[in-house]
Order: sequence, then structure tokens, then C-alpha cells
Amino acid sequence: MTEITLRDAVSKGLREALDRDDSVFLMGEDIGAYAGAYVVTKGFFDEYGPERIRDTPISESGVVGAAIGAAMGGMRPIVEIMTVNFMLLAMDQIVNHAAKLRYMSNGQITIPMVIRTVTGGGASLGATHSQMFEGWFASVPGLKVVLPSDPYDALGLLRSCISDNNPVIFSEHALLYNITGDVPDEEYTIPLGKASVKREGADVTIIAYSRMVHVALEAAGALSTKGVSVEVVDLRTLRPLDVDTIIESVKKTGRAVVVEETWKTGGFAGEIVSTIQERSFDYLDGPVLRVGGIDVPTPYSEDLEAAVMPTPERIIDAIDNGFGL
Repeated sequence: MTEITLRDAVSKGLREALDRDDSVFLMGEDIGAYAGAYVVTKGFFDEYGPERIRDTPISESGVVGAAIGAAMGGMRPIVEIMTVNFMLLAMDQIVNHAAKLRYMSNGQITIPMVIRTVTGGGASLGATHSQMFEGWFASVPGLKVVLPSDPYDALGLLRSCISDNNPVIFSEHALLYNITGDVPDEEYTIPLGKASVKREGADVTIIAYSRMVHVALEAAGALSTKGVSVEVVDLRTLRPLDVDTIIESVKKTGRAVVVEETWKTGGFAGEIVSTIQERSFDYLDGPVLRVGGIDVPTPYSEDLEAAVMPTPERIIDAIDNGFGL
């Protein structure tokens, strides 16, 4: 095992792909000499050159469109979109082309493309740079959506994403780049569509993804001092969604809370709640609860931004009030 940061885990996965397969190349804004907005591609431009590390114009639609064309032509592009907020400028390319070309061509065309992006709030970047749209993309058939919460998952999942022959959105939370974790020295992969039980418990299940996994774990630790045993399920991928692990956990505990950083209204958490209701209603000892972001644009102020996001205290209050534990 080697302890590395999530940033280094992603960088390692990208280097492996570039070294292993000549059809892999990177493209995005400022990923070359500047090393990327979050310094994930530091040193890549000098090592691999401008043919494989391609700095692009500030045109997300053009960048994604070019990557789709390259994928159709037999290449395996990895696109960096600086933040998920900017993916709105490429929605037509992602939703109407990348996601559908394989289906509409009856399998004659594949789009082996990864779109890496940065997601989430908490860094005082304002309302237009602090959003999470992964739930939107997870509603589109033909796309896969991946959100690692630690270095081990980031590397294992990225390897699977790069080898997949379908378009994958790989979202890295801005506040998780510097977290550390042990990663095996031998190569491993994590299949897409397999959730992870980060903490086992018996009284209530918390279902989360990305940074909210860490918030859920903090809440679970605090609740354990009160005698409440909490199981924490990290979804890891929103599409494909590992429904079986969710239902297995809920059947064991009888109670469920879904925690999501994005707005509560219209969030992906609602899909999970509905699935739990449909698949495990007879096992529930109470309503399925949601803890989400407050329905306002994310404030720029650090204190106000913290006030609109889920916190361990909000999760604990939901469990106390909803279940009386």
C-alpha cells in the first residue's frame, strides 16, 4: 500500500492510460503548460507533448464535439472540463450525441470517451461555480456517471472508466483533492455500478456520494457515541446505480437517509428514495428521509455557503427527529 492524495490517484490513472495505449490523449482548457486548474496534469505536457496533451480554446461545446469525433474515429479521448458548471455549454454534444450515437447507429459507432470534471461547492466560488449536476446526467440513458470519494476509489474507478467503450462522466469534488488514503501497489480496478459500504451498522443506513460520504461518516461517528449504529453506503456511481447494495442495507437496518449536496428539490436523492420505497417498503420502520442542499443559489460568503449545505448536525437532527433514535 502507498498513501496518496485523490489528486495523485487521478494523475496516476491518467499516466497509466497514456503509457499503455497510444490511442489515449488528453484535451481541455489549460491542461498543458499550466498543468490544469487543479494541477492534476502537472508535468504531462513536457512528458507527452502537445499531440497527446492538447490545450483547447475556451469552447466546451467544441471541445466535447471534437472528442466525440475522435472517439468515433478510433481514439480514446479524455476530456477535462474545468468544472461541471461549464458542462452546461456542452449539453447538446453530451446528451444528444455522445449518449445516443451508439444506440442510433445500432452499435456500429462507439464513443469510448471520459469527461473529467470538478464538482461541488465549499470553496467560496460563488453561485455559478459551486453546483453539482451529476444527477441530471445520470438521468440520461447512454451516459455513465462516476463520483469517487477517496483515492482508492478514484484510481480503481478511473481505470474502469478509461477502458469502457461508452461515454463516462468522472466527477472529482473540489474539496477532496487533498484527502489521503492507501492505494495498493499492484494494479486493481473497481467495476462501475458497484457501491461500497464505508461503515457497517445496524440501526440506520445513510446513503451518499462524493464529499457527502465524509459528512455522513462524521455524522455516523457522532451518533455512535449516543449508541446509534449507522451504516454508510457510498454509491460511487449514479449510473449504473447499485440498487442491490442499497436495498440489502436498508433491509438490514430498517431505516434510510439519503444525503446529497445539491438542491433537495429535483435531486437524484428523490430517485433513490423512490427505489427504496418500491423495493423494500415492507422492511421500513419509518419514512425514507432526505438531507439535501437548501434551494437557493450557492452564496459566495463562506459562512452563508456553509449554511446551505448538508452538515453532520443536519443529518443527526434528521435521524433524531425522523426516527427518534
